[in-house]
Amino acid sequence: MLDKTSRHYYAEQILNKLEQCKSALKKEFAIDNRINTCYLDDLLNTDDVLKIYNAFPAKEDLLQLKDLREYKYVGIQLDKYNPILEEIVYAFQDARVVKLIAEITGFAELMPDEYLYAGGVSLMEYGCFLNPHLDNSHDKDIQNYRVLNLLYYVTPNWHENYGGNLELWDQSLKQPCRTIHSKFNRLVMMITNKKSWHSVSPINHHGQRCCVSNYYFSPKPAAAHKYYHVTSFRGRPEQNLRDILLRGDASLRNIVRKIFKHKIKKPHFYRK
Repeated sequence: MLDKTSRHYYAEQILNKLEQCKSALKKEFAIDNRINTCYLDDLLNTDDVLKIYNAFPAKEDLLQLKDLREYKYVGIQLDKYNPILEEIVYAFQDARVVKLIAEITGFAELMPDEYLYAGGVSLMEYGCFLNPHLDNSHDKDIQNYRVLNLLYYVTPNWHENYGGNLELWDQSLKQPCRTIHSKFNRLVMMITNKKSWHSVSPINHHGQRCCVSNYYFSPKPAAAHKYYHVTSFRGRPEQNLRDILLRGDASLRNIVRKIFKHKIKKPHFYRK
């Protein structure tokens, strides 16, 4: 009998649910003229998700990221926290799960990231946000392309009007975004490439929105041509000054990273 807090136990549930919805997810992910995405509700048994949520550390035990680009709390060094969190994160890296997600999304040679470069767990509370951005194009060793983002939301009774929802800027920042509610027990799969501008709406509720994150990589880019960029932020449509500052910040960091590509320390990964 499987331990009900083990990655194998969680992986079995994930596999079963993905198999049940495989055809619909594949169809949704392939919709044209938007950032490729699909989502699946009721991924795990409710009691299991509540255990995951209750295992989240206090924000004081997480790394705070707060500037013009973002405001959130993240945890990557998972051996510091309740073991349940490491188990659910790595359940999404089960070889069978990765294979099935590759079939759904159409990515060849899909691979998980055991070092959780920019993955892990995150917590957002009142006032937190993520401005529109493109995720870093590569893994920590700049060997493979980051092509897929998996976001699993675990906060019970989190209403859409609380904020903290995934925003997808399908037609650039000049057009309204598409919103996916960060609903309890919902898994979102999203392509990451040089056009996948996305953000998290500001939180206006005095609670905590918790998320389990994984990135998948591939030796092939999620586009017709090769590319390279650091995580690049923009201002929201109404944030003209912030947009100028963030575009300058992204340009400068891109220049520095390209010059010193293999010499810059990557702090945000799991040091096992």
